Amino acid sequence: MRAIWRGAVSFGLVSIGVKLYSATEDHDIRFHQVHATDGGRVKYKRVCSIDGEEVEYNDIAKGYELPDGHVVILTDEDFEQLPLSTRREIDVLEFVDQDEIDPILFEKTYYLEPDGPATRPYVLLREALENAGRVAITKIAIRQRESLAALRVRDGVLVLHTMRWPDEIRRPDFAFLDEDIAVRQQELKMAESLIESMTGDFDPGEFHDDYREALQALLEAKLSGGEVHQPPEVPDSGAAVVDLMSALRRSVERARGAGETRDEADEAPAAKAPAKRAPAKKSAPAKAPAKKAAPAKTGGADRSTARKTTASKTTASKAATEKKAPAAKKAADKPPAKRARRSA
Repeated sequence: MRAIWRGAVSFGLVSIGVKLYSATEDHDIRFHQVHATDGGRVKYKRVCSIDGEEVEYNDIAKGYELPDGHVVILTDEDFEQLPLSTRREIDVLEFVDQDEIDPILFEKTYYLEPDGPATRPYVLLREALENAGRVAITKIAIRQRESLAALRVRDGVLVLHTMRWPDEIRRPDFAFLDEDIAVRQQELKMAESLIESMTGDFDPGEFHDDYREALQALLEAKLSGGEVHQPPEVPDSGAAVVDLMSALRRSVERARGAGETRDEADEAPAAKAPAKRAPAKKSAPAKAPAKKAAPAKTGGADRSTARKTTASKTTASKAATEKKAPAAKKAADKPPAKRARRSA
């Protein structure tokens, strides 16, 4: 068990250091709210009603709304300044008989353990309460809430029952209480006889939570029948980073695919380029060698062979052209020079 409170029991001039532990625990089968189609957890966000923004837990304070709609905001520092003497001390107010306490006042039960060297005064208080047959009425503050509490002995341990304040108990206001309903003596004797026949010693171990046991059996039956859903794993933290990296990776792959497509598109028209330029160059015989050299731009495995063939044809054409006209010589010299730089 883990202590939820640490302080001291104080009565008279005696102070006993103690630790407070929850004496009860819930065994209810707990469920989560999930999406019926895929089993995904349904989550809730703290959203401000004014700006619609999600509010971090550290930015949440306590607010008291006035009748006119205005709100008084209190922070943790405000609560720390309140004069609460029972924050670290259990004040013993008086001792009473346990039968005088109506069980409707009881709220929650805690165990008290002696803290450090306080074992001796702890045992002293325990023995005194048992011998006197009394219960101590105390006050204690847990989680910034002060409550009445009854301190008694159970199985050699001091047990603290927090209690509600008298003004927190509702009064029953039912119409039948004002009616004059008569009960026949025969019916009353029959009911008393039934009560007598069902009277016994109370043993809480004889009773069981039938609903919880039936629910557990239902869950086990569904488990053995394979009716189990495995929702996809969604990380609670870093989800945005994962999504961003995934988006970037897909973008890079898409960009690479588009680049390869553009390269293929650029190479395909290059092979057809000579056919498009050919009609414009028929009227100038001097440019014929340039037209024949164009296949050097074609791609594939025949590119090197095309370069060698083009180079030999160009040399022959250059010699023939120089004999015909100096202007044609200049036009024929330029393409081979450019092709030489490309091949280099």
